[in-house]
Amino acid sequence: MPALFSSSVRALARFNPRSLAAGFGRLWSASLVTNLGDGAFLAAGPLLVASLSTDPLAVGAAVAVQQLPWLLFALVSGAVVDRVDRRRLIIAVNAARAAILALLAALIAVHAATLPILYTALFVLGAGETLADNATGALVVRLVPRDQLGTANARLSAVFTVGNQFAGPPLGAWLFAMGAAAPFGLHAAAFAGSALLIATIAVPPSDRVIPSSEPPAPPLRQQITEGVQWLWRHPGLRALTVCIAVMNLTFMAAFATWVLYSTQRLGLTHIQFGFLLTAGAFGGLAGAWLYPRLERRLGRILLVRVGLLVEAATHLVLAVTTNSLVVFATMTLFGAHAVIWGTVATTVRQRSVPDALLGRVTSMFMFASLGAAALGAAAGGLIARAYGLTACFWIAALGVTALAIFAWRPLAGVDTEDQQPDGLR
Repeated sequence: MPALFSSSVRALARFNPRSLAAGFGRLWSASLVTNLGDGAFLAAGPLLVASLSTDPLAVGAAVAVQQLPWLLFALVSGAVVDRVDRRRLIIAVNAARAAILALLAALIAVHAATLPILYTALFVLGAGETLADNATGALVVRLVPRDQLGTANARLSAVFTVGNQFAGPPLGAWLFAMGAAAPFGLHAAAFAGSALLIATIAVPPSDRVIPSSEPPAPPLRQQITEGVQWLWRHPGLRALTVCIAVMNLTFMAAFATWVLYSTQRLGLTHIQFGFLLTAGAFGGLAGAWLYPRLERRLGRILLVRVGLLVEAATHLVLAVTTNSLVVFATMTLFGAHAVIWGTVATTVRQRSVPDALLGRVTSMFMFASLGAAALGAAAGGLIARAYGLTACFWIAALGVTALAIFAWRPLAGVDTEDQQPDGLR
């Protein structure tokens, strides 16, 4: 464990946010703390479920329950984010999540935790995530100059990679072995610490003109409709949303049986499979480190377009190879691509969408992304059972190739800030 954390610290040192605004540095630190807690929870949560029930359905239900709020509340959460003070919203949500996890840790410590209690906690935590994640992305826009948004998002991606994929999961598993309640207590402390850090941020005033006697906010349904209409009238971001949906649909279908592909087709042991999972994380760190240079030299439009080709090539390679070294190299490259493409998508959205609509438009992206992912995960197992483990990779390769052909020209508009729908800037 000490060696793991020292290497994680050295990795994060490359992404020190001191060159950006002080407020962003505190937001980055808060993100580091919460991602470490999230990563620990990523390992400890399934271990807790498995200690309560060995039924595969019970284990799978825990994942579904935490993702369900994104499908139920994403659009409403986006409207809420656009209505309220975003910094205060993050503080309130993180404080509430800290309280829920502290209570859950206490119940685990006295052996009073049950599956219904755990599912309820996971659902509430997931609902809070729809608010906090959306508000955090919108807050970045207020803290960082527009020409540095790409760098800021890349550094947040690095924090996610280190916390969720490197340091957090082994820490969570180690703490769970020491005492089942420990990782949940750590997660509670992480959210509490994050809330305190966010509270110290001084947010610059919005550049929106607010009338002296502002009328009451319109109904949530009307606000959600405004967000949908704005996104539909922006060709570039509309194309980007379609790309995200198709890419996540095909990716989740192909990777739903990843563990079976790795053990049966590649012949990897369980330990080797664990190393394979970290290949994408190493690539993700490389992508976060390279992103500012690539953005300056190639531009965001080319990065988005080339990313579609990289994704299609990834699926094609995985469909034809049985060489584990090729797969490791491919997944490392894919990890870099995923961070670069995701950073571009976030940055162009932040640069293009008016501040008053940013929460709602972001929620459309998240709804399309996670909704498609849920459908893909459900379909992937059925397709693999009927046609074999590589069938979904072939489908994904063909689907993303077709997507690249049809989206190539529309994606030229993703980074055109002057093409705003009339009357909504």
